[in-house]
Amino acid sequence: MKAARAAWRRLEPVHAMIYFVPEARRRYADLGLRGRAGYFTFRSAAFGRASAELVISTFYNFNPDAVRQAVDGAWDATTPQQVLDARYAAACEALRRAGIHELPGLDEVLALTRRAAEAACEHAQGRPLFAAHAALPWPEEPVLQLWHAQTLLREFRGDGHVACLLSEGVGGLEALILHAATGEVPVGFLKASRAWPEEEWVGAQERLRERGLLDGDSLSPEGELLRRHIEDRTDRLALPSYAALGDADCERLAELASPFGRAVVDAGLLSLG
Repeated sequence: MKAARAAWRRLEPVHAMIYFVPEARRRYADLGLRGRAGYFTFRSAAFGRASAELVISTFYNFNPDAVRQAVDGAWDATTPQQVLDARYAAACEALRRAGIHELPGLDEVLALTRRAAEAACEHAQGRPLFAAHAALPWPEEPVLQLWHAQTLLREFRGDGHVACLLSEGVGGLEALILHAATGEVPVGFLKASRAWPEEEWVGAQERLRERGLLDGDSLSPEGELLRRHIEDRTDRLALPSYAALGDADCERLAELASPFGRAVVDAGLLSLG
């Protein structure tokens, strides 16, 4: 499990950069999408003309009012296929800007990651966002194949994470606050990107304190235990994909993936600005 998590984390920047790069924002604008509409349509286009309610249910931790405001009418401006094409074009351009296509080991990293992603496709039940992306055709460009494979692994893991949160009675806003309490991501970024009103944020914090999960704005010992439990369960639910590789190939992928993740970071593709 440790090697599988390392393989996922080290390669995850290859997928995650799509939410930050200017190449994506330009293509949002070219399709007539503004603000959060770009993010929600880019990530949900695999569903087809996804309703706001479908996005709310599968994205989990965004303010529902903000989702409705962004999604309502967005599909009047464009089509799911246009959005998917634009997303792939943005991903390819950004990853090439980072030099991913020139890194040694691309073929082996792609082969291992695709094996894991294809194994995940045998376990799509209960993972709607993953399943929608798994139904998409594989791109021909190797850089895009790698991005698509890591996207599948990210959504496979993400759907499992949502299931864990639900089973522990942790709502979307509460999950954000517990994440913020770790100090891993700036609180201001989480508040701005998920668009929860301050009064609702404060109210959810108080409920978490009453449950004994927060001590002030930090995780309590009980909160630390719950957070670790959820992360460990998420790791276990993600294992069907990486189990296809076995321990040795998981360790090999974790080793090979490091330069790919670093290239994305060094190129500034994850910049919050």
